[in-house]
Amino acid sequence: MQHRAKVIMIQGTTSNAGKSFLTAGLCRVFKQDGYRTAPFKSQNMALNSYITKDGLEIGRAQAMQAEAAGIEPTVEMNPILLKPTSQSGSQVIVNGEVLGNMNAMDYYANKKKLIPHVEQAFHKLSEKFDIIVIEGAGSPAEINLKDNDIVNMGMAKLAGAPVLLAGDIDRGGVFASLYGTVKLLEEEEQRRIKGMIINKFRGDAEILKPGLGMIEERTGIPVVGVVPMTPLDLDDEDSLSERLNRRGAEGLVDLAVIHFPHISNFTDFNVFERMEGVSLRYVKHVGELGKPDLIFLPGTKNTMVDLRWMRESGLETAVVRQAEMRTPVVGICGGYQMLGEQLEDPEDVEQGGTMRGMGLLNARTVFAPAKTRTQISGCVIREEDVPLSTTGKDVQGYEIHMGTTFNLGRCQETIRLEDGRNDGLCNAAGNVFGTYLHGIFDYGDLAALTAGRLMQRKGLEPGNWHFDLEAHKQQEYDKLADLVRSSLDMDKIYEILEAGITC
Repeated sequence: MQHRAKVIMIQGTTSNAGKSFLTAGLCRVFKQDGYRTAPFKSQNMALNSYITKDGLEIGRAQAMQAEAAGIEPTVEMNPILLKPTSQSGSQVIVNGEVLGNMNAMDYYANKKKLIPHVEQAFHKLSEKFDIIVIEGAGSPAEINLKDNDIVNMGMAKLAGAPVLLAGDIDRGGVFASLYGTVKLLEEEEQRRIKGMIINKFRGDAEILKPGLGMIEERTGIPVVGVVPMTPLDLDDEDSLSERLNRRGAEGLVDLAVIHFPHISNFTDFNVFERMEGVSLRYVKHVGELGKPDLIFLPGTKNTMVDLRWMRESGLETAVVRQAEMRTPVVGICGGYQMLGEQLEDPEDVEQGGTMRGMGLLNARTVFAPAKTRTQISGCVIREEDVPLSTTGKDVQGYEIHMGTTFNLGRCQETIRLEDGRNDGLCNAAGNVFGTYLHGIFDYGDLAALTAGRLMQRKGLEPGNWHFDLEAHKQQEYDKLADLVRSSLDMDKIYEILEAGITC
């Protein structure tokens, strides 16, 4: 494959080894050093997605990495996105658009046909940038998946990329996982690995030195760095996020997010974690719900299945009871669809058939195969007590949904979008609200106004939460770059980058 950009690839011994953050960190370092840099991941499996400016869908991790590189996210950075819909099936998105739903075996059988899309996307990036940092997925040593691999060593071969192999020491057994990964690869693939990284280390690095020497001796591959476990506020990729393990209500204001089995785009709520006095927690069991000050129903890749889970777990009854006591309930995307009277799936987009909704909004949702994908802005057109603030308040967000929600007459329309459509319905009491806009709390002061109103309801003084999200993100990316520079042998990494692959 001909390309102009120099390339380097981050692979991992396991999922959640920190590949996404290491890729973002290198993107930021190279950007700071004056290189036009882009991230690339041929195939991503995640429920947290992002809509590009031209309305195409990619993995959120690649959008985060593009931000770290100081460039606009584009579909070429993630040509294949798999969004799990069940234990064995996913919605397959190619070049930002839905190809269809496939079970694992069907996708595996058809994967070879997608290689030209991967090659074309990578080639487009390589013509525009000086450096491409490629992220692998899972582990390259999944020997049952090596045929037609397009995301680990198969991608490294297509791109002519040297590989840095990262291992997660926080899980334990990092030396065994590094050694085992290397030795399960073919000799040519082993030669492609030019460095190893120990990631998520806690403690004194001196204790590691004997092990570093032994792993280098036994694999013949140098360790190019040990990265300490460092808290950074960056967008998470998927449900492995540690955020989703937060259970306790510790703040003056308690916000509860229902943790659906197919939860997606939970980054919608990250802004609340940055507010002093506000606690955000994720609820899986009815006994954990308690009496929060506000309940969020987040996005989901399978609305009907997750509503059934809510029903069978008792969480639906508990949420309805809270809403009847005037606790604010906010549904976003799939959570919004659940709030209505009925869900209809005449074309088998999800499960097929008709399903009773939670009945908190006088609305019905009809699923359809066409997916709405857009970044969009609008303004609040109705003034309600909670959770939105005043009429005329500007809002921004992005839509990723299949289906339309209709007002059956007793709901108030809440947001007028810039293209003339209305989005968002509120019940007559003003405490149940639904919207299709992901990221609605990320912009302006809507999150602060929402938290402030909740504090006022409890007789508390609202906090001073002026927050510049963009400035905060840039600060965190710079912290990540500092971490990478101080932890990795960047001279060696530049040497690997320049030398490329000769094997």
